[in-house]
Amino acid sequence: MNLVFDPLAAKEFDEVLDYYEAQELGLGEQFKKEVQSVVNILERCPEAGQEVRLGIRNILIRRFPYKLIYIYRDDMVYILAVAHSYREPDYWKDPN
Repeated sequence: MNLVFDPLAAKEFDEVLDYYEAQELGLGEQFKKEVQSVVNILERCPEAGQEVRLGIRNILIRRFPYKLIYIYRDDMVYILAVAHSYREPDYWKDPN
């Protein structure tokens, strides 16, 4: 099973990590651990997330108001976005 972050999703992840670390020392690391926990779940059970559009799923990140938006196809999980659950939650649907 391959799991790949889209470059924009990787950038979002880094920005959120930096934001939380700036709020409180160690909080960014906690966010990173929670994301890793979700990644581990997806590697074992890629259909664990809820389908939100045909072929597109999301899975919540515990303790933080974020979710991973992803596609599972051909033994690959492709992370499209690290999306805030409340702030413009559907922005990733239309990148234009």
